[in-house]
Amino acid sequence: MIEENCRIGHGYDVHKLETGEKFVIGGIEIDHDKGAVGHSDADIIIHVICDSILGALSEGDIGKHFPDTNEKYKGIDSKELLLEVVEILNKKGFEINNIDVTVLLQRPKLRNHIDKMIETLSAVMKIDKKKLSIKATTTEGLGFVGREEGVAAHCVTLINKI
Repeated sequence: MIEENCRIGHGYDVHKLETGEKFVIGGIEIDHDKGAVGHSDADIIIHVICDSILGALSEGDIGKHFPDTNEKYKGIDSKELLLEVVEILNKKGFEINNIDVTVLLQRPKLRNHIDKMIETLSAVMKIDKKKLSIKATTTEGLGFVGREEGVAAHCVTLINKI
C-alpha cells in the first residue's frame, strides 16, 4: 500500500548562460555579465522547485503545465508559475513540509544572495523561511558549469497531506 500522507518529489534543470542576458535566480535579479536563457525569465531555482512539487503530486513537470510553445509564458516572471504550482498543491490537499535546492554555478558566488532568495520565495509560497534551503556549489571548473556555459540545479521537496 502506498502511503499518501507524505510524498517526495525531485526537480532538475539546466539553463545556458549567455553574455548580456538578465540573471534572474531565486526570484531576484543578480548583477552579472551573463544570464540564463529560457522561454520565461529562466529562473532555474523556481523551475526546479516547481518540478519537484509537481513530481511529488504525480502531476508531470513544468513543461506540461507551462509549455514553451505557449506565447503566454514568453518572458514570464517565474514567480507567477510558482504561485500556480502552489495553488495546484493546495487544491490537492497538500502542504509543503520542506524544500532543499542545490545550485551548480561557477560564477557568481550566490552566498550573499541566498537569504534574499529564501525570503522572496518563502513569501511567494506562503511558507516559513525555515522550510526552504538553498545551497550553491561550483564544479571546480569542470564541465559546462565550470566553463561558465550554463547553470544547473537540483531540488527535493517533501509534502504532507493536510
